[in-house]
Amino acid sequence: MNTELARFNMIEQQIRPWEVLDQHVLTLLASVRREDFVPPALRALAFVDTQVPLAPAEGGLGAACMLEPKVEARLLQELQLQRHERVLEIGTGSGFMAALLSHRAQQVVSLECRPALAKMARESLARNGVVNARVVDVSAAEGARGLPGEAPFDAILLSGSVAELPRELLAQLKPGGRLAAVVGDEPVMRAVVVTRAGDKAFAERVLFDTVAPRLEGFAEPSRFSF
Repeated sequence: MNTELARFNMIEQQIRPWEVLDQHVLTLLASVRREDFVPPALRALAFVDTQVPLAPAEGGLGAACMLEPKVEARLLQELQLQRHERVLEIGTGSGFMAALLSHRAQQVVSLECRPALAKMARESLARNGVVNARVVDVSAAEGARGLPGEAPFDAILLSGSVAELPRELLAQLKPGGRLAAVVGDEPVMRAVVVTRAGDKAFAERVLFDTVAPRLEGFAEPSRFSF
């Protein structure tokens, strides 16, 4: 496979049509080697418009996947990161999003509840020379609470879906801070960015409809049957 041609086609045919037009983001996607963060047996899927499996459902945890390239790119663009900012990611997965975030921000802390994925992400980040992204092993419940001891953050990214956004996470944003996540239930979820406008004021902007795997540890709404 011609990886550079595949990368070019991914950017031009998948990512640009999804309104990812920030040249800094496009240049970053052209330079960070996505294939280095995909499990070796699945490298052929590195540039395909699909979610890439990372870990099967086991031990009470659901399956883990890399999000589609266009979804990753759009979320990165909409966070509008600045070089001086600190970012919290929940759901490290392969480490690819942490790598992208690290090139746009000063510091990234990424939480992962699967030790095997955390180890793989650390190794991939190290191989790619990323020194300002830290992967932290946590339980699913701990990950859902964020890192209140290291807050506030300029940006928070949930690399997966949740039923609703916990106030506990929104409270870890600085004034002007942004949180990006996929929210809702199948068959239609929505990617949103929430900006902290004041002490208790938040503004939400809907980006697009999609479906993403659930992040572990987050509360699900009660469902009643009659």
